Amino acid sequence: MALPILYSYRRCPYAMRARMAIWVANIQVEVREISLREKPAHLLQISPKGTVPVLQLQDGTVLEQSLDIMQWALAQSDPQGWLNADPEAVNALITINDGDFKKALDRYKYPDRYPEHAQQVYREQGEQFLQRLEAALEQHDYLLGDKHSMADVAIFPFIRQFAAVDAEWFASSAYPKLRVWLEGWLQSPLFAEVMQKFPTYTQ
Repeated sequence: MALPILYSYRRCPYAMRARMAIWVANIQVEVREISLREKPAHLLQISPKGTVPVLQLQDGTVLEQSLDIMQWALAQSDPQGWLNADPEAVNALITINDGDFKKALDRYKYPDRYPEHAQQVYREQGEQFLQRLEAALEQHDYLLGDKHSMADVAIFPFIRQFAAVDAEWFASSAYPKLRVWLEGWLQSPLFAEVMQKFPTYTQ
């Protein structure tokens, strides 16, 4: 039987967190790395929005949201207990990450597209979330306790992007616990696995 098909883009944070859940669940999928300029016809056929990740299951079901893909994968197998944290606490953090923080991140990364404010203003907006995460990490090793959860994995790729905008600033910023947390994910075998390069799928 053919494998589920995962349309992905290596550097997309949404695709990144979906891949991490699929990998940790040890689910075999056919990864189709897309080009943002030439999206495959089949991707647009099953998901006209044309954004990744998109997972087509063997029964034809299509999951178009990264969190849905994560939940599906972890429901099959959750060997590290990512779903063990309080769902309300998980959802609260991810909602901020995917909402206000992602908005600030986009403006911080691309200030020329958002000339209403200086880049530093957008960074300060994003820092409101960083401060919350730093406070949590002062209490325990991960965002919601002493073990990682779906919240850590769902948020990590976006913090990675924020840190990379001005790496020198982040390295000396007032978030030492967050830096350790981020580096732990960056150096993890799981992250190395999901960041392997796949040939671009063009059919």
